[in-house]
Amino acid sequence: MNLVTEAKTIIKENIRDYGMYIALLVILLTFTIMTNGLFLSSRNISNMLDSAGYIAVLAVGMTLVIVIRHIDLSVGFVAGFLGAVAAIFLTQMGVSVWITIPVVLLLGILIGLFNGVLVAKIGIPAFVATLAAMLIFRGALLQVTERTGTIIVRDDTFNALGNGFIPSLVQIGGLHLLTLLVGVVGILFYIYSEFSGRKDKQKYGFDVMSMPMFTIKLLLVSAIIGYVTWILAGYNGLSWTVVIMLVVVVIYHFLTTKTVLGRHIYAVGSNPEAAHLSGINVQKITLFVFGSMGMLAAVSGILYTARLQSATTTAGTLFELDAIAAAYVGGVSSAGGVGKVTGAIIGAVVMASLSSGMNLLGVGVSYQYMIRGGVLAAAVIFDVMTRRQRA
Repeated sequence: MNLVTEAKTIIKENIRDYGMYIALLVILLTFTIMTNGLFLSSRNISNMLDSAGYIAVLAVGMTLVIVIRHIDLSVGFVAGFLGAVAAIFLTQMGVSVWITIPVVLLLGILIGLFNGVLVAKIGIPAFVATLAAMLIFRGALLQVTERTGTIIVRDDTFNALGNGFIPSLVQIGGLHLLTLLVGVVGILFYIYSEFSGRKDKQKYGFDVMSMPMFTIKLLLVSAIIGYVTWILAGYNGLSWTVVIMLVVVVIYHFLTTKTVLGRHIYAVGSNPEAAHLSGINVQKITLFVFGSMGMLAAVSGILYTARLQSATTTAGTLFELDAIAAAYVGGVSSAGGVGKVTGAIIGAVVMASLSSGMNLLGVGVSYQYMIRGGVLAAAVIFDVMTRRQRA
């Protein structure tokens, strides 16, 4: 089999995994041409990734929720409310940022577990339980911000999470050295994980792509990581928002692909009854996933509040829909049991790329909503069609 034939076969058999990358590439090329290269400028790419950060974090949690065949509509206003709580702790109560963040994360976990109890223990449909929670935390956000309307945060350490950048060890030719080093480490980690995964597949007798095709894949992805790193190094380097987003992805990617808990999550999503009969505690898995979602909502709220340097009455509005859209565009299946956290990040970047590109072109807000809705509909149609082909 020659390389072209093998590439076509791999893409056809893994269209769910590669479809979103192809879509992202088309979007990047289209907007780069239409904006005469402005879209791929260091400043725009940096701003785009920062704006995608708090939605990407939510999308990771939402992916797992959808994988186990549930939904969480409360995450937007939970994020907004917890961001406001963080602002109140820092400004009105004078609590240290090092205490505020762990407390807010713990509150997020408790809120997520509350939703999980309603769904797993009491048996309320997730749509209804989280809709109720959405209304509750919408009211809670208004309650804590009603006196001032907007709570200004002046803590530099906290605000750096949304606006700051990792320190530069030294500038080399105008490039941010530490960012370049992080990129090199990222490439090495990617190559190691790919070789490790290939070795495991061969060990258990699974088919793997030929070494030439495998090498081409490694070179292509490494080049993309290197190029993005180089672009960011030409501006202010990696932002703390992007660093946090990458840490979340690495942790959850490891959790879902390398642990027993991860395998149980996908088993519950594929067939809850069969998972229960095989000895998996479906209730505990559901509680974990919702608790995790609550914690990531807290992270999102912290990033958003830090980015605005304030908590507002409208914080969190439509976050849940953006997260759901990013998860579906990233390849999660509405039928459950299918979806990757890395896909959720790509989905968030796709949606952020659309918004950024349309803003640069001066496209009206009304048309932007229509186009983003069309992309979401196309992603779901794609999911349905690929499932029919496999059936």
